[in-house]
Amino acid sequence: MSNISTIFNEDIALFLKIFPHELQENIKSSGSLDDLIEVILDVGRLPEARFYNVTHSLSDHILEKQDLTIMLDQFDRFDQDNRAGIDRTLHRISAIRNRHGEIVGLTCRVGRAIFGTVDIVKDMVQSGKNILLLGKPGVGKTTLLREAARILSKNLNKRVIIVDTSNEIAGDGDTPHPAVGLSRRMQVPPNREQYQVMIEGVENHTPEVIIIDEISTSEETSACRTIAERGVQLIATAHGNTLENVLFNPTISDLVGGITSVILSDEEAARRGTQKTVLERTSQPTFDVLIEIHGREEFAIYKDVQKTVDRYLRGFPVAPEVRKRNSDGSSYVVESSSKERTDLNQENMNTDQKYVLQTKSKLSNDPLLTINERSQVRVFPFGISVNYLNRALKSAHFNGIVVKRLQDASIILTTESFRKKNSEALSMGESMNIPIFSIYANTLSEVKKFVSQYRSREKQPALSLQHIEKLIEQIFITHSPVSLPAADAKTRRIEHQLAARFGLNSESFGEEPSRFVVVYPPVNEEKEVSDDENNPSY
Repeated sequence: MSNISTIFNEDIALFLKIFPHELQENIKSSGSLDDLIEVILDVGRLPEARFYNVTHSLSDHILEKQDLTIMLDQFDRFDQDNRAGIDRTLHRISAIRNRHGEIVGLTCRVGRAIFGTVDIVKDMVQSGKNILLLGKPGVGKTTLLREAARILSKNLNKRVIIVDTSNEIAGDGDTPHPAVGLSRRMQVPPNREQYQVMIEGVENHTPEVIIIDEISTSEETSACRTIAERGVQLIATAHGNTLENVLFNPTISDLVGGITSVILSDEEAARRGTQKTVLERTSQPTFDVLIEIHGREEFAIYKDVQKTVDRYLRGFPVAPEVRKRNSDGSSYVVESSSKERTDLNQENMNTDQKYVLQTKSKLSNDPLLTINERSQVRVFPFGISVNYLNRALKSAHFNGIVVKRLQDASIILTTESFRKKNSEALSMGESMNIPIFSIYANTLSEVKKFVSQYRSREKQPALSLQHIEKLIEQIFITHSPVSLPAADAKTRRIEHQLAARFGLNSESFGEEPSRFVVVYPPVNEEKEVSDDENNPSY
């Protein structure tokens, strides 16, 4: 620990040295240097020091251009990405320019060599598998890369090459920072792209591990696949916070296998219990393991990216293994992905069986009652993308799930065109009195619109439907037709299905928006027979 403390003290001293003496003293007095994140200097504003939990002004005087000039003289130059550094440190100085190219602002970010951050996922790093790290800016992705480089090169004696685009992993200058251990560092020249240096590193320097920060272009994505196919372990970060962000980013989706739209045959669609157009994984994922960094002390790990993506695209829930760190540095597992694997295997077995609609189910045969009384709305998609539906339910925080069997559904969702072309297929749902809702088209926006509208309807008091049920029940007492209150098309459809559940006929009358449903009393068949006997037609 003393070595870590010494390295930090030396680095932070070099960082403070770039500021005028007054600012140095104000930074020290504003808070603990261990919690300092960055210093912000903008012309025409007060200088600020940002700590983990608070921001402090460093002066009562507004910053002038000449104040910045004094600091800029200490740097050799800013690269094309408007970044500069301090030799043999991890600190980063980023410039903001005006329209004329003049520097009018600086972000002076503190770089730290924090040892022990990789312990929570050390088994993954040492497994030899390709690892992709995701997370918000500043959450610690680069710090984890730096620590992984040190562990692999120094403790495991592996040949590690760091492709360092902006000198953020191994620091500025020609000599890498001690925090990366024995790793070698390849800097990216201004006239070259990162993917070119990645390929050069594999071809020229025989690495066992390559570490890369911020995969963001299609060329870099292709280079990652090339490196992985040559048997070199890859540890990298990418733009995005979650697996879903990467999967639906067309530029880098190949990192997790990519997605493509596939049209299934009628038999295969029936066997799977899905619509004919589905999303499938395009190829083998480049990375075997994906780690979402939710915070400095919390990691969500997908140990098998291939199976996780397949499960997600088929509409099944995915559950990563969540690990957290205790105050003493030890880690523990909050949620395990073993249950997800068991469920996935079971689902695969179920979908491989012949798809048969069973009219009798252990679930309630009253889908309307199910909608109001059960905790979740179970949606059966017919001609609707399962992926779109899952995304819409998730984004709306709607208490609903997608089901694969019709008899498990509380509602059916389809499109207008699909409903017209497949009316016979929907007759089974109608015979089971399952409400059928249709939207204009099978698009994400339309599905989200439906979920939002349905959610609003669900928030209405359940008394309305109960009241309608009571009105219908009174028909058996009064033997007179009942006109229900005017309602929209979806509510009227439910009212018709309620009448059918009671064995009664119903009709809609009127014009929108005042169109209403009339429910008729049951026909007295015995009376009709006696009338026919007393008044023979012949």
